Amino acid sequence: MSVYPPTPQDVDVAYSGDYASFAEAKAISTGYEEAAILERTRVALHKVLRGEAVFERDSVTFDKMEKPENLIALLTRAAEENSGRLSVLDFGGSLGSTFFHCRDFLTNLLAMEWSIVEQPAHVACGQSEFTNEQLKFYPSIEHCLAERHPTVLLLSGVLQCLPDPWGFLREAASHSFDWIILDRTPLIDAPRDRLTIETVSPRIYPASYPAWFFSRPRLRENLPVGWEIKDEFDAVDRQLLDGVELTFKGMALQRSP
Repeated sequence: MSVYPPTPQDVDVAYSGDYASFAEAKAISTGYEEAAILERTRVALHKVLRGEAVFERDSVTFDKMEKPENLIALLTRAAEENSGRLSVLDFGGSLGSTFFHCRDFLTNLLAMEWSIVEQPAHVACGQSEFTNEQLKFYPSIEHCLAERHPTVLLLSGVLQCLPDPWGFLREAASHSFDWIILDRTPLIDAPRDRLTIETVSPRIYPASYPAWFFSRPRLRENLPVGWEIKDEFDAVDRQLLDGVELTFKGMALQRSP
């Protein structure tokens, strides 16, 4: 979720607390399973498909295109290394937000397929309303890998939402991806990761959920063994934590030769 721009008086999301465990934070928040999140995202994406909005992010529609320059450059590079073919596994990719945002910038590729792994309700909605020849929805990474062979794992604004983010990343890295792109990832200059609760304004949808802020000094020691950071960039999100504005980051990891 992004604030454009963030102001203390009128923010779209707020972060609070420093929780000892994911279970503790989840117990006092509504979670990503909140039905309003799916419904508002579904409605917003249909507006995009009907041409009533240019793109959607976090259920919010936009009337002016913002080209995700860094992400497009990385996806293009991955495709070039794969004979012009791009296959992405977008973990936590909602109903195709990033796919629909990026597809018009990737039309020069020889072939593209985009696979989304999501919660069961999102998968059911995606399969019934948004699936096409390129875009498919799956309930797990394993289900996707049984049908497709993605070379890029995209984690856009999702790593910070997982109960065990670094454990998940190490497990995901054991599959046959060539690239892992971490986009819209919050980093802080602190000696340890901090677990907060993100509360979303009802203007977007009424929900709250646990959200990590990752320790920049400890980042590299948490990355999977055998992977290297090839690129780092500023992401779109600018948020307030303890009254201080933070710019979320993106980075590309490539498997070491």
